[in-house]
This record gives sequence, C-alpha cells and structure tokens, in this order.
Amino acid sequence: MAERILEIIAGSGLRPGDRMPTENELAARLGTSRTVVREAIKILSALGRVRAQKGRGLYVADDEGMLGSSPWAGFFLPTDLDHVYMLFEFRRVQEVAASRLAAVHATPPELRALADAAELCREGHVTGQAALFDRGDDDFHLGIAAASHNAFLVAAVREARRLQRQSSIIGLHGTVGGHADEAIAEHGAIYQAIRDGDPEAAAHAAAVHIDNTLEDYRREIQRRLFG
Repeated sequence: MAERILEIIAGSGLRPGDRMPTENELAARLGTSRTVVREAIKILSALGRVRAQKGRGLYVADDEGMLGSSPWAGFFLPTDLDHVYMLFEFRRVQEVAASRLAAVHATPPELRALADAAELCREGHVTGQAALFDRGDDDFHLGIAAASHNAFLVAAVREARRLQRQSSIIGLHGTVGGHADEAIAEHGAIYQAIRDGDPEAAAHAAAVHIDNTLEDYRREIQRRLFG
C-alpha cells in the first residue's frame, strides 16, 4: 500500500513541499480503508517520504530528516577513507540495534513494506537497473529503522545513508553493488529473523550484512590504489 501511495505522488507530479490528498481521498482512490492508508502513511513518514502536519494535512517530504542540519554534515569528509570507515562502524551500531528492535516491534504492514523493499532490490539487480536496486536498498534499511519504532534510530539511519551516498558519488559509486547477490541473500536473512521475532538472529544478520558491505568497499579501494 505504501508503494501505491508513492505511485500516486509520482503520477500526480507532486514535488517536495506539495500538499497531498487526504487519508480519506487516498482510501477512496485506492479502494481500501482509511485505517490501511493511515498505516501506510506511518511507514512513509518514518521513511522520510511523507510529512504529516497536525491540523494541516499530508505533504511530500523534503527528505532532510530530523538530522538534516546536523553538524555531522560539516564534519564528514567523503574523500577521507578514515571517515568512510568510521561511518561504517557507526552504521553497524545503528542497524544492529534497529534490526534487534524491529524483531520485537514490527507490525504486519511494516513487515510487508520490508518484503516489498527486498523484492524491489532483487528486481533491480536481476534486471540490471542500479537505480531500482538502490531504491530498494534504501527502503529496506529505512524500513527496518521504522519498524524499530525509535524515531532517533530512524533519523540516524537516514542521515548515515545520506552521508554514505556522498562518498559513493565522489569516488566509490557502484562499489556496493559488487556483492549484490550476497546483499540480496543477506536482506533475506535479516527479514526472516525480524519476521520470526528473533532479535538476536536479526542483529547478527544485520552485522554480517554491514561487515560484508564494508569489505566490498575495501576491495574496491585496494583495486583502485594497486590495480
């Protein structure tokens, strides 16, 4: 359902800051109940795609997040390898904690959103659509944070991924996809543990995924430095 609301936003040409249809209007257009729409809006809000303003309605979010003006943005140097490695250490702490909490708190709609994101990532890989893979990857990791039901983890995960994209754009673009096959399997292991309500298995699967992604970065850096 969250994906269908995003399709409405895209199909209507709505831009960040634009007002969206109301929950009732969305329910009518989608042929579902307001309760189902409200659950989907909660997920999109946690993912930074939609912003709900009390008494004013729903708006397309600018995706800056709670930490959009964080001093981290000034501190982080995406060309400094030590900073990139520290960022991975930080991501590991965040995502292990988020996965552990998600295994306890995830609701059925949040589990469906995770499954949809994992499938989008897989589809992007098998069809060679890097942008689709990246979108599914973003939705999957932010979806886990949303399922943790901790707003600070949501904001921290979103900010860390934004900073990581800076390093990718400047010099490491495409390297994470070097272990795309493994990443898809790792997403599956994380999702399975969260769905099974197993916090420790979810935390372990998340740690393995981040560690393998970092190793992929290291291999690419060595290749570029030493050929």
